[in-house]
Amino acid sequence: MKKFLLTLTIAAAFQSVSAQEITLDKIYSGYYRGKGIAGITSMKNGENYLIIEQGGIAKYSYKTSQKEGNLVDGQFESYEFSDDESKILLQKESQPIYRHSFLGKFDVKDLKSGKVISLNEGKFIQEPRFSPDATKIAFIVDNNIFYQDLNSGTITQVTKHGVKNKILNGLADWVYEEEFGHARLYEWTKNSDAILFVKLDETEVPEIYIPIYGKTLYPGEMRYKYPKAGEKNSVASAHIYQLSDGKKTKVNLDNYKHYYIPNVIQTAKPDEIVLLTSDRIQNASDVLKVNTKTGAVQKLFTETDEKWIDTDSPTLEFLEDNSFLWGSERDGNRHLYWYDKDGKLKKQVTKGNWEVTDYYGYNPKSKEIYVQTTEKGSINKVISKINIENGKSQLISNTEGNNSANFSKNYNYFIETSSTAAKPYMFVLKDGKGKVVKELQNNDAQLQKLKADNFTEKEFITIPNDVGDQMNAWIIKPKNFDKNKKYPLFMFQYSGPGSQQVANSWDNGNGIWFEMLAQKGYIVACVDGRGTGYKGAKFKKVTYMNLGKHEIEDQITAAKWFGNQSYIDKSRIGMFGWSFGGYMTSLAMTKGADVFKMGIAVAPVTNWRYYDSVYTERFLRTPQENPDGYDRNSPTEYANLLKGKFLLIHGTADDNVHFQNSMEFSEALIQNKKQFDFMAYPDKNHGIYGGQTRPQLYQKMTDFILENL
Repeated sequence: MKKFLLTLTIAAAFQSVSAQEITLDKIYSGYYRGKGIAGITSMKNGENYLIIEQGGIAKYSYKTSQKEGNLVDGQFESYEFSDDESKILLQKESQPIYRHSFLGKFDVKDLKSGKVISLNEGKFIQEPRFSPDATKIAFIVDNNIFYQDLNSGTITQVTKHGVKNKILNGLADWVYEEEFGHARLYEWTKNSDAILFVKLDETEVPEIYIPIYGKTLYPGEMRYKYPKAGEKNSVASAHIYQLSDGKKTKVNLDNYKHYYIPNVIQTAKPDEIVLLTSDRIQNASDVLKVNTKTGAVQKLFTETDEKWIDTDSPTLEFLEDNSFLWGSERDGNRHLYWYDKDGKLKKQVTKGNWEVTDYYGYNPKSKEIYVQTTEKGSINKVISKINIENGKSQLISNTEGNNSANFSKNYNYFIETSSTAAKPYMFVLKDGKGKVVKELQNNDAQLQKLKADNFTEKEFITIPNDVGDQMNAWIIKPKNFDKNKKYPLFMFQYSGPGSQQVANSWDNGNGIWFEMLAQKGYIVACVDGRGTGYKGAKFKKVTYMNLGKHEIEDQITAAKWFGNQSYIDKSRIGMFGWSFGGYMTSLAMTKGADVFKMGIAVAPVTNWRYYDSVYTERFLRTPQENPDGYDRNSPTEYANLLKGKFLLIHGTADDNVHFQNSMEFSEALIQNKKQFDFMAYPDKNHGIYGGQTRPQLYQKMTDFILENL
């Protein structure tokens, strides 16, 4: 890889830096790259697990942790079992579409006979799904649902009117996929005799078009439907398809909330599917059970919140008797509640001044659920098992850091993935009580390389804001930190609703770059202010209807607090952020112009009127209802306040936060006679990557920091 050098004048200013140091060249050459384990899946017997390795899908024993050979030979991107494990779905190739969606080529292998068949004659498909009886696979082509009989190979078309940018059957449109977190909107019944699917009619949704420059004489164009805040959304409806006669029936949802239908969920019983639906402002969600034989709808209950419900991350798990677990913030923290099959609340399962952050499963033999929680502090994630009847809890992971689990089907074992801010990811096989069986993989070599290059550990602190909250923060100091010196401060944040950047976990992303900046004489810090997650609903939802106000106030307060520390030069404070973090950086350089000397905003929202409906209206309602909430916290409104050095960066083909945002902000700055730097990345999306793009981007940002802070 090409070596990235600073200018002579900049390099001369840092001649005192040790020869052993972190560099962009090392970062982007893969020198510090860590190792992981891909595709961990427990087999049904609970005694074996699978992982993706070079050359195939390998089978291991939990008891001995030894490899027992390959279940399937070949190179695959992912795989999925049928319910009875008689067949395996193998993804061979993929082409990304948006954040979650992709086109893929898939084979199905019969593990008993060894027979392999290609889905859809080897052509690209989307969202394949085994029927529970393993005789068929449904999939989507050109916005229509099909299913293929795995014995005869016969392909049956379920829907016929799918059209790009108009009708989607069983598939999320852009905003559903981006904000509800998945692309598939159909499900088989447990007895495999019907498919319930959501149809989205986006005919009336306004279309966005983005020029694609490429190397052609005339630019191309990307067009898709993108509902901005307050604009028309797709019209959602639910339909049942009976395999026996090919009959399709529309589900009557007129008496229920059905502006959005984000989730289609299989229950434990045949002939029924559950729909999670929502009103437009997302402060009420119906949980609806649909009888797929009759089309009858039964409302199990309605979840409500005076502000919003996290419609993008619901927890709903059906147990064997069709009772179910539901995640809710109704007591002020996210906890699990147990309902009977008819939607009557049996009990609140978890309680305390902490949150359930993930659900792993239920063991009917021991009557225990397995969850990830913040019970050891909001910056840590730990794993516990909790008896669903008596509430008895046992911690089975490390007591600090970020710990996640992949359990065997019988819950006798789990593979724990863990890290802390000071220790990279490691993978450990444990028994069901949390006792270590064997360490499977560590990243000690990665850590040793970083330590040899003068890696320093983050310190975790709390900082008070103006209303008495203690905000979580981390700080990275130079290796040779001298408390009697004054250092420039470089602040990073994201700050979006429910997010977390201050976590006791390893950061393989910007974290190593931040270490490099610390070696160049900067103190790097991050603060999670109001609006961020894992500290309860009150702290998270105080920003409702006024997105940006409290968040930037807390960042300004934190910067002033740092500026009052003896080791910080308050005249040299900078900020960096991407997406929502870029929005915050833009506000910091305008509303906080007296505090921040320098800022780098990447792919920022600069006016919430330009962002999508589902996300924005969840927190602000519509611009028609809440115009002040949209305008009073737009950085374009404060362009006249800019004082410091500002670098604005955006990809021209950003399908998420449109380039339009940076264009409007640029125009506002120009008309206020403000000088700033701007970098556009041709045909790059929200992630701004591809080829040498990331190395060039991070070199540009590094140079800007060194020259201006």
